[in-house]
Parts: sequence; C-alpha cells; structure tokens
Amino acid sequence: MKFTAIISALAATSVAAFAPSMGGRSITSLDAAVVYFSTSTGNTETIAEYIAAAASIEVEEIGDASETEIVAYDGLIIGSPTWNTGADEQRSGTTWDDFLYSTLPNLDLEGKNVAVFGMGDQQSYMDNYCDAAGELYDLFEAKGCKMFGLTSTDGYSHLESKAQRDGKFCGLMCDEDNQYDLSEDRAKAWVEQLKSEGFAF
Repeated sequence: MKFTAIISALAATSVAAFAPSMGGRSITSLDAAVVYFSTSTGNTETIAEYIAAAASIEVEEIGDASETEIVAYDGLIIGSPTWNTGADEQRSGTTWDDFLYSTLPNLDLEGKNVAVFGMGDQQSYMDNYCDAAGELYDLFEAKGCKMFGLTSTDGYSHLESKAQRDGKFCGLMCDEDNQYDLSEDRAKAWVEQLKSEGFAF
C-alpha cells in the first residue's frame, strides 16, 4: 500500500510540473529588462537586436507587448525612428505614436529604469535628427521613470535634434543610412555604459 501511495504521489507531481501555464507570459527575476522598439524600414529593429544581444535580454515590438508585461519589468530600453520630422508629438510614424498617448498614460512606471535609443538620417534630415527619441525620453521621464544612458554628440554631423538634453543625446543615437558600420559597436559600448550606471539588467 505504501508503495502504491508513493507512485501516485510521484505521478501527480510530474503532471503538475509539466502542466501548461494558464494566462500570459510570466516575468521572472531573469527578466529584469527588455528592449521595446517599433520600426518602419527595419533599421530600428536591427539596433534593438544589437542591444538585446549585447545585454542578453529579450526584444519585442511595442505593439505586441501587453500592459501587464511592460509594468512587470524593472528596466525598459525603448527605441524608435523619426518620420514625422518637425512635429511636436507623434514623431515616429510607428506604433509608438498611439502607445505614447493612449497606453502610456494608464501605466504605473514610477521608478522604472528607462534608456532610450533612436534612429535618424543626419545627412538628409540634419535639422531633425532622431527627434522621436526625445519624445520617448520626455514622456517616460514624466511618468516618474529614472532615465539612463545619455551619450556624447561627438562623431555626428547633424545640426539640430530634439533628442539633445544639456548638450548630450538623451540616449543612443544611430544612423543606419550614413554610419551603419558604427552601429553595432555603439550599441555594445552603450550597454556597457548602462551597466556601469546601474541599469536594472
């Protein structure tokens, strides 16, 4: 009888261990940070993947992320291109435009670590280089997030950018049209900078 009881208990344990999880994706301590992006041509996704690989974290299109998933992370690395040049808001021309004004206001992100990256063309749009990154920065900062990862403007040839704060870029800025050969190394260096700043990876 004891042997039968032991076998039954082991069987029940095995079933429970391999039973499918109900509900959405669960976030664990191994999922401290994530890269969220949206893109029009694929360039922003390329940089998102460079960053995710360097940091060994997941990458996801912001339009595919649920509100529950977003607020579960300690650190958010967020990036977008700039298409609506000269605009005061909805500058990216991507899913971010709706997210920032329809979803973000409803999220409790107080104290979250956030770092921004942006895409732009500093030759063709030198007066509006990576403007949408500045919009991301301002709106997430207004939600009480702790902002990380400001970078030097050295090595760029733009004239103006809404992504500059106190003489620095508000995050990592990349140009896949004119400086694609620098992007991966810039992403790796930026991840190391974030780590040194104490970003929640």
